Amino acid sequence: MKTILFLTLPLVLFAQSITLQILGSGGPEFSKRASSSYLVWVDGKARIMIDAGGGAFLRFSQSGAKIEDLSFIALTHLHIDHASDLPAFMKAGYFSKRTAVLPILGTTALGDFPNINEYLERLFGKRGAYAYMNDILTPQSDSFQLKPILFDQGFNSQNFGDIVVGTVGVTHGKIPAIAYCINIGGKKIIFAGDTSASSDNLIKLAQGADYLIVHHAIPQDAGKFAKRLHVTPKRIGEVAGEAKVKNLILSHRMKRTYGSEDESLKLIRENFSGNIYWGRDLMVLPIN
Repeated sequence: MKTILFLTLPLVLFAQSITLQILGSGGPEFSKRASSSYLVWVDGKARIMIDAGGGAFLRFSQSGAKIEDLSFIALTHLHIDHASDLPAFMKAGYFSKRTAVLPILGTTALGDFPNINEYLERLFGKRGAYAYMNDILTPQSDSFQLKPILFDQGFNSQNFGDIVVGTVGVTHGKIPAIAYCINIGGKKIIFAGDTSASSDNLIKLAQGADYLIVHHAIPQDAGKFAKRLHVTPKRIGEVAGEAKVKNLILSHRMKRTYGSEDESLKLIRENFSGNIYWGRDLMVLPIN
């Protein structure tokens, strides 16, 4: 029971202004879209970053965000199009005014994929790809320290000041992946990440959410392998409808979905009647 209390606990902290911004609305292909990345702005400051795929570094700068303001960076999983720009942020952070510890949220290891602790070691450890920055994993850092925060594949909840973060494992083939529930200022925002949504975990996490950001990476007639990795339009509608979310954002667009927008919307509308937005890079959506 205690693992899902964050879904129902009343929130007493209210922010003046909350805004969701899409930094990257694309996938792993060459396109005019950056790869997966999102910001949550609170009172004019970028407090939360979800994923850091290719192009997120540039979009972050274009958005006017500052690394000094981030409460944490959360990674849904460690595919390249969701995590590859993280080292660039850390290098740029060296030249910023940030001194506070920066938590990096992630999940457990499986197969070829390390857990978030090991991932940071492989990047910045003394034998890592960027070992010349290994001090960033220590309190003696010349800039700021990274602190890995590991969530397992169950339902979890943790407070980061006025932000309550809930997580749960979601099915993305054999890749360890988690969805995030951000509770702040009385608002609930769900970042599904890459998932087939074959279990009910995402539905449970997203109950009553103000916004559900889900990845529309495949059309309904995609092959079996793609459907083991990504959610179909019909299932998107089922998840959003059963969870009774207010607004649905379709992001992480891959080229195989181009031209099938009308069909996808029709299938989603079979089970969901709320607002639907097509994500695009640097798109801004006020949450209140």
